[in-house]
Amino acid sequence: MTTRAVVIGCGHYLPSRVVENAEFEATLDTNDEWIRSRSGIERRHFAAEGETTSQMATAAAQTALADAGMAVDDVDAIIVATSTPDLTFPSAATMVQAQLGMTRGFAFDVQAVCAGFVFALANANALIVSGQARRVLVIGSETFSRIMDWTDRSTCVLFGDGAGAVLLEAQEGEGTAEDRGILSTDLNSDGRHRDLLYVDGGTSTGSIGHLRMQGNQVFRHAVGKLAATATTAMERAGVSAQDIDWVVPHQANIRIIQGTANKLDLPMSQVVVTVQDHGNTSAASIPLALSVGRERGQIKRGDLLVTEAIGGGLAWGAVVLRW
Repeated sequence: MTTRAVVIGCGHYLPSRVVENAEFEATLDTNDEWIRSRSGIERRHFAAEGETTSQMATAAAQTALADAGMAVDDVDAIIVATSTPDLTFPSAATMVQAQLGMTRGFAFDVQAVCAGFVFALANANALIVSGQARRVLVIGSETFSRIMDWTDRSTCVLFGDGAGAVLLEAQEGEGTAEDRGILSTDLNSDGRHRDLLYVDGGTSTGSIGHLRMQGNQVFRHAVGKLAATATTAMERAGVSAQDIDWVVPHQANIRIIQGTANKLDLPMSQVVVTVQDHGNTSAASIPLALSVGRERGQIKRGDLLVTEAIGGGLAWGAVVLRW
């Protein structure tokens, strides 16, 4: 028998404010057609004043717990993937722990920008497989609207806010690719590409800073690295692209999503796409897509999924799991 980390609940939260592309036309030299044609984005959600990353993470976690029929006392650990925590410290995860009323176990953040949820899933899987935790809440939550340069039309129109969560539970499998749960992970980074996507603030500058991105260079790296990491993860799981039911990618740009699917030789009809409604929500995008895909009736129990993401660092990775 093999211990697997199985998804037993999922949920998401989106702020109530919806920002359509046309809203940017009043302040930027841009329009709806320009944004759609380059990114596939039609709208995104922005957090309200005073609405925080940890509050959104908590709301998503509560939905995931309810979906699983579990109480907070059933959870051993919380991992929050975020690059926009409420404070430098303590971690957003400990704030979620407090907001949920959880007084046992442990909580910590993972920071790998847009790849954060994949890295968090890999960490949660390791905790479960090693026996250190039985149930782990894995959350992606971001308020990227707080780090935008609103004069930079190439970046500020791309990002949105939101949160998604899954609850993982240790279950016994047969040790084959037919098991439910996480079957394999693949993580990578290359710090030489730091200047392609970063925030120009922190302790070195004494400021919060704004997001800076060389979009063309990020695109050049993204498709190849995403296809490669997904392929590696599938090989480790003992499956091929033809076995995959759904690709659930990081929702950054429709052209990256299409290019990666093409390299994997998978049709877009097998790709969960939410970028048009959420924009790029960084570490929140994959759990948001998982939850929305399940709500739409796309993702069903027993389906084989591959999810992949790339973000600043550069950091990238993939997870293969059976729902």
